[in-house]
Amino acid sequence: MPASPGRRPAMPEDVPEKLEQRLGRLHARQRLGIEDDFEAHVFGHGINFFHVENWYSIHSVIRNTLKVTGLYWRGHRNAQRIRVVENDVRFPDLPPLFDGFTLLHISDLHADMNRKAMQRLTRILPGLRYDICVLTGDFRGKTFGPFDATMEEMARLRPFLTGPVYGVLGNHDTIRMVPGLEEMGIRMLLNESVAIERGAQSIHLAGIDDAHYFRVDNIEKAASRIGHGDFSILLSHTPEIYRQAAHAGFRLILSGHTHGGQICLPGSIPITLDSVLPRRMGAGAWRYNDMVGYTSVGAGSSVVPVRLNCLPEITLHHLHRG
Repeated sequence: MPASPGRRPAMPEDVPEKLEQRLGRLHARQRLGIEDDFEAHVFGHGINFFHVENWYSIHSVIRNTLKVTGLYWRGHRNAQRIRVVENDVRFPDLPPLFDGFTLLHISDLHADMNRKAMQRLTRILPGLRYDICVLTGDFRGKTFGPFDATMEEMARLRPFLTGPVYGVLGNHDTIRMVPGLEEMGIRMLLNESVAIERGAQSIHLAGIDDAHYFRVDNIEKAASRIGHGDFSILLSHTPEIYRQAAHAGFRLILSGHTHGGQICLPGSIPITLDSVLPRRMGAGAWRYNDMVGYTSVGAGSSVVPVRLNCLPEITLHHLHRG
């Protein structure tokens, strides 16, 4: 069962100051306050307590049911079988110098839940070639409480990621993690964008804060420095904001959150996606109007470290002009 609010670890004294310097005083105070309110509802058995990720008696039921049916240990082994998926996407308006540009996309690590899966990832990464790495949230296993173990796993993983690394927060993550992640060299995009340059040409990479659980996303702010008609990519933990992203002019959106269902029926048919979106957008490549989307099934596992008919993945997105 969850601990009481009084048992939540104290926040280091310098974290609020660092967040205010990084985000501005108002944004930092709002984000911290929203997290505290949500955590109080979890501990107080409010509406968020009954979210499957917070209702820990249900976790035991799922785990024990899988053990009784004999599926648990097979699913546990599957959770360590991270595969590399390659996704080629073409855009007529991609700047010519970015033809062949490759993004390594890693989502839903839940790094503190399955050490063997993280070790498997460190064995895979050195053999990959890419220009930048993007992390689409859910670094932590739980949605509240301590995150020291998560940060330790991220510190072990970070040396295996080459080139610039960008990230967004997921619904499991606390804003308190941002200073530590950025000290590791992971540039977090919190309703912000950066320009990526090649010669005299550039594309824009934007990221929004969690739109699923905390609902602190702001696409308008994230896109405010992107010129009309400029080629832009959006990182969002959840693909649920696909309509807003498409109408804001983003050409590609990279997301996660759904785990592809994680525990699926034969044929990779998800039982649930924990998202409000068409099922065709729940895993892999899809399109909405003129925007291309990709929903990663994730590298880690949530609730229980088990995957059935849905292997974990990391993805290489190869951008091409044409």
